[in-house]
Amino acid sequence: MTANTDRLSGPAAPIAGRSRLAAFGSAFVANGFTMYPVLAVMVVIGAFVAPSFLTVINLINILEQVSVLGLTTIGLTFVVLIGRLDLSLEGIVGFAPMLAAVMLAPAAAGGFGLELPGWTGLLIAFGAAGLIGVFNGFMVVKVGLNPFISTLGLLVLLRGGVLIVSNGRSIYSPGDALTFLGSARVFGIPMSVIVFVVVATVVGLVFQYHRYGRALYAVGGNEEAARAAGINVDRVIWSAFIFAALLSGLAGVLMTGRLDSAVTTQGQGIIFSAFAAAVIGGVSLGGGRGTIIGVVSGVLLIGVINNLLTLAQVPSFYVQASTGAVIIVAAVLTSLASSRTSGVKTRT
Repeated sequence: MTANTDRLSGPAAPIAGRSRLAAFGSAFVANGFTMYPVLAVMVVIGAFVAPSFLTVINLINILEQVSVLGLTTIGLTFVVLIGRLDLSLEGIVGFAPMLAAVMLAPAAAGGFGLELPGWTGLLIAFGAAGLIGVFNGFMVVKVGLNPFISTLGLLVLLRGGVLIVSNGRSIYSPGDALTFLGSARVFGIPMSVIVFVVVATVVGLVFQYHRYGRALYAVGGNEEAARAAGINVDRVIWSAFIFAALLSGLAGVLMTGRLDSAVTTQGQGIIFSAFAAAVIGGVSLGGGRGTIIGVVSGVLLIGVINNLLTLAQVPSFYVQASTGAVIIVAAVLTSLASSRTSGVKTRT
């Protein structure tokens, strides 16, 4: 009887081991850790290619550079999780701080001449961003427009709006209140990095543990099932556009602070990098899947690659092309990892 038991338990051990390994792999992919080994490899390569890569100054510089992209990508994730797109976020990054800057600046510096108190700059920037988010939600929920078309049109409108309100001029030194978040440092750490880390942490906890986060995933996974479960789908969709817009407005304020100016070209092209970071981080453009842990990995990977290529003195056009290559490679790796751990092919 003992011999038979030993013979039966022998093959079971490898099977149990494979099951535990498969469970670990599934959790590893589902929680957004897929790109972190790739990120670690890039850091090691960077240490060999450029001796200055692993210096504290350079690492802080990378974090400071990706903070704007990170906030925009987190905002985009709100909308993508519910199965929608928002191209206007790029326009908000430029328009919201520009509107605030022209309200604060004197006429001689390119402003409206209102010279409002400096503290109103943040209120104007976030107010404008929030209203744009409300408008996007209204067009999608109430009017029923395709979000790709409506937000694309708004992106073009906002790009033109930046030139209209600024008369085609950049606004320099718009005031400490508007530039503080993007220029101040706390114990040597840029305030923009602290803001990014805090926002990523809070949003990550909301996505994972709060009922609102579960509602976002439910709407993106199956909208009709979410309605049947009692979720106010329209409210969730509307709020996702508002949060996305507010975070993009915050990203624009950080960029203005870092540049100490609101420039007419601010934020151009950032939406493509945001989509790249989201896809690299495992966020499904079909909705219902993605984590902030994965989003952060995508943002950091783009930042590390761009910084590494810059330190290696690679021409700028190769740096831009690298983003597209990273998207393709990351999509392939994520698809392979998902299919290996779940046994089925997935779409990213």
